[in-house]
Amino acid sequence: MDSLFSFPSRATSPAPGPDGSGLDAALSALRTVFGYAAFRGQQADIIDHVVRGGDALVLMPTGGGKSLCYQIPALVRDGVTVVVSPLIALMRDQVTALRELGVRAAFLNSSLGAAEAREVERDMVRGDLDLVYIAPERLVTPRFLDLLDRTKLALFALDEAHCVSQWGHDFRPEYLQLSILHERHPDVPRIALTATADVQTRNEIKEKLGLTEARVFLSSFDRPNITYRVVPKKSERQQMLAFLNENHGEDAGIVYCLSRNKVEETAAWLNAQGREALPYHAGLPAEVREANQDRFIKGEGLVMVATVAFGMGIDKPNVRFVCHLDLPKSLEAYYQETGRAGRDGLPANAWMAYGMADVVMLRQMLEQSEAGDSHRRVERGKLEAMLGYCESSGCRRQVLLNYFNETLAKPCGNCDTCLEPVATWDGTIAAQKALSAVYRTGQRYGAGHLIDVLLGNPTEKVVQQAHDALKTYGVGKELAKAEWQSVYRQLVANGFLTVDLEGYGGFRLTDAGVAVIKGQRTVRLRKDPVQERRRNVHDALRRQSGRGGSSFSTGGGSSGGGRATLSAADDALWHALRDCRTELAKEQGVPPYVIFHDSTLLEMVHQRPLTPDAFARLPGVGSRKLDRYAAAFLDVIHEHG
Repeated sequence: MDSLFSFPSRATSPAPGPDGSGLDAALSALRTVFGYAAFRGQQADIIDHVVRGGDALVLMPTGGGKSLCYQIPALVRDGVTVVVSPLIALMRDQVTALRELGVRAAFLNSSLGAAEAREVERDMVRGDLDLVYIAPERLVTPRFLDLLDRTKLALFALDEAHCVSQWGHDFRPEYLQLSILHERHPDVPRIALTATADVQTRNEIKEKLGLTEARVFLSSFDRPNITYRVVPKKSERQQMLAFLNENHGEDAGIVYCLSRNKVEETAAWLNAQGREALPYHAGLPAEVREANQDRFIKGEGLVMVATVAFGMGIDKPNVRFVCHLDLPKSLEAYYQETGRAGRDGLPANAWMAYGMADVVMLRQMLEQSEAGDSHRRVERGKLEAMLGYCESSGCRRQVLLNYFNETLAKPCGNCDTCLEPVATWDGTIAAQKALSAVYRTGQRYGAGHLIDVLLGNPTEKVVQQAHDALKTYGVGKELAKAEWQSVYRQLVANGFLTVDLEGYGGFRLTDAGVAVIKGQRTVRLRKDPVQERRRNVHDALRRQSGRGGSSFSTGGGSSGGGRATLSAADDALWHALRDCRTELAKEQGVPPYVIFHDSTLLEMVHQRPLTPDAFARLPGVGSRKLDRYAAAFLDVIHEHG
């Protein structure tokens, strides 16, 4: 493999035409460097705008091709493109991938020694680089600002731009200083990019980065290849393992937990069940976190169990599932975390187990935080939206997209409530009983004790508090314990009850709940599914073709990202190609997906190219990869002919 400081010659592309349009040059770079025949979605408009020198704010879902929106202008425009990136691992992975394509890319961060950093700086000034990735902390230093003054600049790309917002997931104060780039270099275009930003965050990005005049490119937030599922918590680890064994026996994925202890316990438990898993949280030593992340990125079939400290900037495209064992704090966080699945456009799953204890814990964390009243008010609203998503009886994708002010005209056909529609029932009487139990016990108790009262269970606590003498004692025997748990969960989610976080942590009636008790309001509740059944994601995607279908063209089902319907012969070829990719990756010390994405391997299976010319027509095969890898993969295909 080339060393970091031994650069290939610049990828050749025709210069922009006399009218200023760079689309011809951009399309040439897309084909020859990246190996794709056409742009997707708004990519062509974004790239043309930036190549012409315009500023842009790009909001595009993970896997939508954001990076190309600045990488191709970097090849077309004259000068060096400076990419502001918040994570060292992300810089390293993107530079590795670009160099595999023959692009002159480097990074500047704390992982480099002084001599290495100086060499990159010299290459910038000489114009020997197309892209330089840098952390915001280094960029705003006087030394680097002076270096920029001596460099011919093509573009500033501000990745993960939601970090500028105080509501962002990983607030970085230095992002607030990035407006200095425009002040010092007003003629250099800027492009800010993010995958997740609600209206409030978008407005903050524009204001704090000085992009109020920038053209905004807002893509659909829909990720049609992801199947969304939410299940009531019973024994969440066993539930998750059953789901993984049935759908993702050999796939890589991420499991999110709220606490560090739960991360470590869950990783250990998965390993004990025969599933290789690694922990990741901020409390682990930095070298352990880095080693685990490196193993996950370069390995096949590993499960990363993590807190939200893991994930932003993870470029691994073949994450086939994201599981949540605890409720995320907001739909924005949920969308970003689940968006790490299926970046390659192949089928993926977002699975979540959700229970009342999650709600109580998150509300306690919120009320005990040191944030101001306005921030807590915003976060309460976001948590309520998260609860509404979990308890929805309608299409989950419609609820999710509506949160981002996007309307989906009809149900998606690719979430649990679409694949197995949820029944609803008139829960008014049950709600009145449940709410009455809250009132008559003094609004001090949680669901467990209240359900004992409703079921007439003479527990020590019930008898000690004389709650077996209440009118509500034993009036709820028509429902099972699990059904009453669902009733209370929905009453909280729908605003009929709230959790008293200043007292005993019990339920308290809201005005809406009082209205139900008085018979002034009716309540409809959803019935939780009795059991989960395996679903074929690709079939679901075909059913939703009326709204545009998916962004990929390979066949297959939910298991293994589109491989479930492969014949035995095709499956053998798939595994042989993957083994070939793994060996090449090990030789070069890069992640396997840097060689080729799963989607390209699947195209090899389906098309079975036998000549270099046929191999060159595969998506993801640019000129450099054709030269380096065609022979090895063609040998494998011939062997399985």
